[in-house]
Amino acid sequence: MSTLYIKTELKENKQENKPGYFGEFGGMFVPPVLEPKLLKLSEVFEELKTDSTFIKEFNYYLNQYVGRPSPLYFAQRLSSEVGSRIYLKREDLNHTGAHKINNTIGQILIAKRMGTKEIIAETGAGQHGVATATAAALMGIKCKIFMGKKDAERQQLNAYRIKLLGSEFITTDQGTATLKDAVDAALGYYIENSNAFYILGSAVGPHPYPSMVRFFQSIIGSEARKQIIEQEGRLPDSIFACVGGGSNAIGLYSGFLEDKKVRIYSAEGGGEGLIPGRTASTLVMGKPMVFQGTYSYCVADKQGNPIDTYSIAAGLDYPGVGPEHAFLKESKRAEYHSVTDAEAIEAFKKLSALEGIIPAIESSHAVALAMKLLKNKNELSIVNLSGRGDKDVDRKLI
Repeated sequence: MSTLYIKTELKENKQENKPGYFGEFGGMFVPPVLEPKLLKLSEVFEELKTDSTFIKEFNYYLNQYVGRPSPLYFAQRLSSEVGSRIYLKREDLNHTGAHKINNTIGQILIAKRMGTKEIIAETGAGQHGVATATAAALMGIKCKIFMGKKDAERQQLNAYRIKLLGSEFITTDQGTATLKDAVDAALGYYIENSNAFYILGSAVGPHPYPSMVRFFQSIIGSEARKQIIEQEGRLPDSIFACVGGGSNAIGLYSGFLEDKKVRIYSAEGGGEGLIPGRTASTLVMGKPMVFQGTYSYCVADKQGNPIDTYSIAAGLDYPGVGPEHAFLKESKRAEYHSVTDAEAIEAFKKLSALEGIIPAIESSHAVALAMKLLKNKNELSIVNLSGRGDKDVDRKLI
């Protein structure tokens, strides 16, 4: 299969009615000290995304370093079990084992063009931290990775990989010591260190990050759309992805948003059920508000304060969500469902036993939702397998 490149003439999202916004959601809500840095980043990104030399370099690394295109694999035994034709977009086969590397390669090439001497990043499940540390090692740039102490304990393999790759590993025990707190710690450092370049890992935060992450992750949707037509001769009836901040999902969805007959289903980290403090189902339980630099949905109390979340999946354990997902929910272009820990663990075991593919517990949420909604439907569907489950095996999920 030939490599599918991101084209320099890639169409802008038609729903984005002004820079940094998706409908009413998005924007840049940051301290004044950050505004010039983000405006400069936005300016550089807008220039580079149509720069043929930059795009050629990005595509080179996707092909020769990341290993793209990732396969679209027909899961025959899973399909027989469910009663629908299910394809898996194998982002777990990328270098570093997840979709995160697509974005970190793109952003570090921007950082390189801007003469950056230090990279910083946050991480939840550790996959973005590993991908950022990997990209920093590749480019020879100093790197700091911030991670919540709780997440570091439940993702020890990725914490070790980050250190092995030469990055400085910094944990925070603030708040719930999870992804939200890692973002806060990274933002704090970013404010105080003007020369650092923040590689944000998901399609969240202030403009231009949601649009920038979407652009670099859109390769997932571009490839998947081409591959399903090649293999099945038509578009799928539906597509599925897990959503925490939402980067793997928005990457897949970007290839199908204008195909109105393709239904879009999203699996949020339901934790122990729709119980405040014991779930991370932001678009099911949350409400619109400004959180960590953007106007989107957030799980909050009656006074509008973000509340603690919980999910067995560190990558989904986040009270906010990307603004484009908020727009897709409000416009009813995509559906968002809560998937519990128990359902995700069952899917984790099922896919491993049926296909010999051990998924990340984050990705298992999408598999679980597909198994539920596609049961005996005889439909054609794509599930984004956003990462591999090596990091979760020693957690004794079975």
